[in-house]
Amino acid sequence: MTADEGLLAIPSLPPAAPPRTGLGRWLRKGHRLDESEAAAAAPWGRVLWLTGVDYFSTLGYQPAIALLAAGALSPVATLILVAVTLLGAVPVYAQVARRSYAGQGSIAMLESLLPGWSGKLLVLALLGFAATDFVITMTLSAADAAQHAVENPLLQPYLGEHNILLTLLLLFLLAVVFLTGFEEAIGLAGMVVVPYLGLTLVILARGIVEIARHPDLLSNWRADLTAYGDGPALLLAAALMFPRLALGLSGFETGVSVMPLVAGDPGDRPGAPPRGRIRATRKLLLSAALIMSVMLALSSLVTTVLVPREAYVEHGPAAGRAIAYLAHQLLGGLFGTVYDLWTIAILGFAGASAMTGLLHLIPRYMPRFGMAPQWTIYRRPMVLLLFSVCVLVTLAFQADVEAQGGAYATGVLVLMLSAAFAVAVELWREPRTTAGGRPHRVLSLYFWIVTVVFAFTLVDNVVARPEGVVIASLFVVGILAAAAASRFRRATELRVLDLRFVDPQSQALWSAMAGRKVNLVPVRVSSPVDRARKAQELRAHYRVEGPLAFVHVALMDNRSEFLAPLRLRVRREGQDFVLEVSGATAIANTIAYVSELLDPKTLFLGLTGQDLMTQAFRYLLFGEGESGLMVYKILVRHWAATPEADVRPKIFLMSDST
Repeated sequence: MTADEGLLAIPSLPPAAPPRTGLGRWLRKGHRLDESEAAAAAPWGRVLWLTGVDYFSTLGYQPAIALLAAGALSPVATLILVAVTLLGAVPVYAQVARRSYAGQGSIAMLESLLPGWSGKLLVLALLGFAATDFVITMTLSAADAAQHAVENPLLQPYLGEHNILLTLLLLFLLAVVFLTGFEEAIGLAGMVVVPYLGLTLVILARGIVEIARHPDLLSNWRADLTAYGDGPALLLAAALMFPRLALGLSGFETGVSVMPLVAGDPGDRPGAPPRGRIRATRKLLLSAALIMSVMLALSSLVTTVLVPREAYVEHGPAAGRAIAYLAHQLLGGLFGTVYDLWTIAILGFAGASAMTGLLHLIPRYMPRFGMAPQWTIYRRPMVLLLFSVCVLVTLAFQADVEAQGGAYATGVLVLMLSAAFAVAVELWREPRTTAGGRPHRVLSLYFWIVTVVFAFTLVDNVVARPEGVVIASLFVVGILAAAAASRFRRATELRVLDLRFVDPQSQALWSAMAGRKVNLVPVRVSSPVDRARKAQELRAHYRVEGPLAFVHVALMDNRSEFLAPLRLRVRREGQDFVLEVSGATAIANTIAYVSELLDPKTLFLGLTGQDLMTQAFRYLLFGEGESGLMVYKILVRHWAATPEADVRPKIFLMSDST
């Protein structure tokens, strides 16, 4: 029998009724987020700009952050940041792209390391940090764009101090783009990022010319560096400053989360690792890192040498906008205003890659866990939900960029640390050598070193800005609460993917039973003696017409799974039948599923009479509990959603010792 033979299935969920209103039809229009999105796939060079609106937009504030944190050490600390990017982040996420190519990122790798509820809780916690990273990316970037707008000399008279309203407007425009579609977002990203990088290069080139004309500026900077000591002492001081520049590492997790939008090769086979898409994504990650490394190195040098200290301190004219400050100083008010407008555009659209990441991340985990409503697999409802969350976060922080910085850095660093850890563990567990003969254990040790670097960076940030952990914890608690509520609400779905027969004889016997020909009797203990006693009791106390079909359900080891395929063996036992079902996630849901497929005349359900609260927790966590009552509840819910059937089986609830 082939893998597809002997397959009998009904949906694990009642078929969704068509939306009755125009709004409902509009919300469900388009592809499902938990499925392949080949139609929207684009060459990696185009998707690069979608990742870049987040990554490259940090140039709007990263040089100023580096100046404020490190002063004259900023260029040296930035070079360490570049080294960590190219030697740490790029290799880590190149490995992640090879192992997690459906948009789940490093979280998918960690999920496989811990089975059961521990793995689910780890995934939910990491989703909380991912939500922190991606949501704060949207709100912080929009708030910074608003700040650039209100501080521009030409725009300030018209905008006043309406930072919050302008931030909300930018978030609304971002949501409108994604309500339209992903292709529109990709196209708009390129139109925003490419001119911004070009304008930034013009400013940095003009800054280098200014430094060449006034070599004393460079000499003064070198003199300031001597205060930190000689070479080793200087590097040590810069290394201790490096964690405060960690926002310059953002963009890698979103880089792999948008992988479903990257076109692969025509030779990529369905069901196999898409090697073309993996190669393209690695090119995307490396290209983004190289572009950003050059821009960071140049901007840190130019801003450190040319921006006076009184300008970049808190509330100074260059605070949070060092490059924009130089644009006005070196190239005039008109060019500076044009640069401000483009900075506003890229910062306002910087949340595009974060929005894309969340739209590909959450629907691939939480609905599969039974921990999110089914409507979360559709793009438009999810966009509206994320927009609502961003509005709440913006109002809570009053669109304050500085107040959100700690949470942003915490989310970014937790995800990068988890990615490095997952890669190190995976390489340690894989075969001893790669195809080229390189020992995997040696590669694993390298990534353990990278893990330590990211761990140091995270700890330093947490110590310096503990509020980031508090804010991230609120996101984690919110994810956990929503997951628990959804799992409770969806517990009475059928929760079965499909049913397969173990042999042709089972399929033939099933066909002979189906269609109101047998009486279904679930049993907790399956043995000839127990079944004989049960049959005798039923025929003595009930009017039983026709054979009995005893069904025994064996649960899978991992009870935390929400959906699972079943395997069924059917055999005769005298005039009766025995059904042995294996691989179930929950006993009651499986019995209800089998009953709906078999369509018996009568369903005899046993009651244990044990404490209902204890049984309820056993059912929710381990798929056991008071199965008789739960089968009745599940069937009633399913029947309410499928009213087309005319005849239902008679159900008897009775005290049961077997």
